Amino acid sequence: MYSLYYQAEVERSKCWVVSATLKYHEHVAFDRAFNVEESIFEFFVAPDCEDDFLRVMRVLEKAGMIFNLKKLPNRIQQKF
Repeated sequence: MYSLYYQAEVERSKCWVVSATLKYHEHVAFDRAFNVEESIFEFFVAPDCEDDFLRVMRVLEKAGMIFNLKKLPNRIQQKF
């Protein structure tokens, strides 16, 4: 089974906070920069942890660290 896939714009000065927050919540999601110039990150989310991931993302949105979170088709799954 493939991970769920999300993308979001991340406040450039807070990229480290977003990554550290997700690492603190082990096994919820893997994050990485998708487009460095536009500060867009991608998140690969364990399907059974989607609710936990969205809770964390809502907190980060309210804190002004991420914007435009959207669920998209998993781009890696589409290659195979």
